[in-house]
Amino acid sequence: MESLIIREYQEEDKDNLLSILKLNIPHFFAEEELNDFKIYLEQKIEYYFVVEYKGKIVGSGGINLEHDSKIAKISWDFINPQYHGLGIGRKLLEYRIDIIRVMHKDYKIIVKTSQYVYQFYEKNSFVLESIIKDYWSQGFDLYLMEYKF
Repeated sequence: MESLIIREYQEEDKDNLLSILKLNIPHFFAEEELNDFKIYLEQKIEYYFVVEYKGKIVGSGGINLEHDSKIAKISWDFINPQYHGLGIGRKLLEYRIDIIRVMHKDYKIIVKTSQYVYQFYEKNSFVLESIIKDYWSQGFDLYLMEYKF
């Protein structure tokens, strides 16, 4: 896909990303998760990437590592809803999986998502491992999934 750039997150991206996340509330994220994302960007970020499409920031997603248990977590994925269905989310996911497989090839790759998005990951070789009801917030269940390649 031409005119698609995936690059490392920079602090000046924060406001744009918060605005995009708000566009995904309440369909894909709970209202409470907005503050969780702010905390993530300020304190928990490890590898985080921004997607630009035709010169505009349209989404982002990260990787967090648990070295002791050899787990790589796909974290905080979201795309501006206006750009859903164009393959941008898939490209961002593939980009991060490729990084993990090069840097940490013996790590298990997981994602913690919800019932509203898990089908996207199923289409991209993730398998559902477990469900915890109302984990993220009332009406937002945890779907724990593992990448199987």
